[in-house]
Amino acid sequence: MAIPVETFFLKPDAQGTLQAQIQQMIAEGILSGRLRRGEKLPSSRKLAAHLGVSRITVTLAYTELQASDYLAARDRSGYFVSENAPEPLPEPELPAAAEAVDWDKALSRQITSSVVPGRPSDWARYRYPFVYGQADPALFDHAHWRLCAIQALGQKDFTALTTDYYDQDDPELVEFILRHSLPRRGIMARPEEVLVTMGAQNALWLAAQVLLGSGRRAVMENPSYPPLKDTLAQIDCDVTAVDVDAEGLPPAALPEACNVIFTTPSHQCPTSATMPRPRREALLAAARARNALVVEDDYEFEMSFLSPPSPALKSLDGDGRVIYVGSFSKVLFPGLRLGYLVGPEPFIRQARALRANVLRHPPGHIQRTAAYFLRLGHYDAQIKRMSRLLAERRAVMQAALLDHGLTIAGSGTFGGSSFWMKAPDGVDMEQVRQQLQADSVLIESGDRFFTGAQAPRNHYRLAYSSIPSDRIAEGVVRIAQAITDAGT
Repeated sequence: MAIPVETFFLKPDAQGTLQAQIQQMIAEGILSGRLRRGEKLPSSRKLAAHLGVSRITVTLAYTELQASDYLAARDRSGYFVSENAPEPLPEPELPAAAEAVDWDKALSRQITSSVVPGRPSDWARYRYPFVYGQADPALFDHAHWRLCAIQALGQKDFTALTTDYYDQDDPELVEFILRHSLPRRGIMARPEEVLVTMGAQNALWLAAQVLLGSGRRAVMENPSYPPLKDTLAQIDCDVTAVDVDAEGLPPAALPEACNVIFTTPSHQCPTSATMPRPRREALLAAARARNALVVEDDYEFEMSFLSPPSPALKSLDGDGRVIYVGSFSKVLFPGLRLGYLVGPEPFIRQARALRANVLRHPPGHIQRTAAYFLRLGHYDAQIKRMSRLLAERRAVMQAALLDHGLTIAGSGTFGGSSFWMKAPDGVDMEQVRQQLQADSVLIESGDRFFTGAQAPRNHYRLAYSSIPSDRIAEGVVRIAQAITDAGT
């Protein structure tokens, strides 16, 4: 690799001849690790012109560095950092910089985030990764996605690739959502009622920002999706957490005064409870009585492989008070960051304006690639393949959990990709998680899903979307043993 000439400069206060300064500059670059062995230096002519010195000065500096084995000359190719150059020196401990700014006063608020994953970035190298929501090569149709990406790069789609949509979305992607995704959930909508987002989390953030503020009250489930807790905490609104039960959010427990209710009725996050239709109707009636809006996060409905999913809450809504959140990232891959909001046109208009102020729109090339992948049938084919493999993994895991006496606290009625688990009272699953990680087992402790200072410590989540079937049983054995050891 060639080192850009722009990275070289002489210090204004440097001592010694120009030749000595150039030698010192290059030697310091090698010793600091910035210039690496085998990298090509700029030609003497180019470096001389850049530094404003004579070419012979640079040539003499290069020659001296070659004699010291810092550089090596290759016939007709120029100078390179020598393979025998000294090893970079260890990083020196720098004194703490004096801060002229009082950041406690300068920052308007302290922002916390639950987005930091409870798993290492190299999770795939662990033998028993019971991690949630990660891309498994066995489940992703990489070949067809690549072909769709190439197609979206073609001249025919030049506009979709390069145009600034400002506050608009790719019409082909919106059309697929309207004609394919939403009807499967019993939802009918117009283009003006759909907004493409950077994943479901971005959709929840937009909804919260538009609907909530000072003097308004939000209701969230407990336990619930951790980033939603962070989002609501950053808004000047009152928040009430309502404990869920085996059927999800109980309408009877809602406070009398509330403005927005956030719920995950199809696959409650994280318990996987499925809200039955009578409760869905009761929830809509309770929202109507309170003149409240409902934000329905339907993040995992595509993973309904055990039986067809219940109609979406929004499909039962005759008042236009339900705002629907969907995502493509769960089925495709989390790095896609592509979701959507569906709601009444006045709400979508405001959410669109807010999105435009923050990030304009999701990249056009990503939207068009996804539109091709969806429209050409690859998405449905992937859902079928994923459903088959997830059903197999779920059966293996459920049998292993029961064989080893582990308590399943919640599992999806229609499918999903995880089990919500409960260890015996007194077992701290965060400590167990840390111990298991050293044994090449990754699990997710459940305390971060709860709201309140007295959050239980004995829950955990086991996902089967990222671990092959033939490793599940042995991984469960290790989990069971670790929990037994923690309880003794």
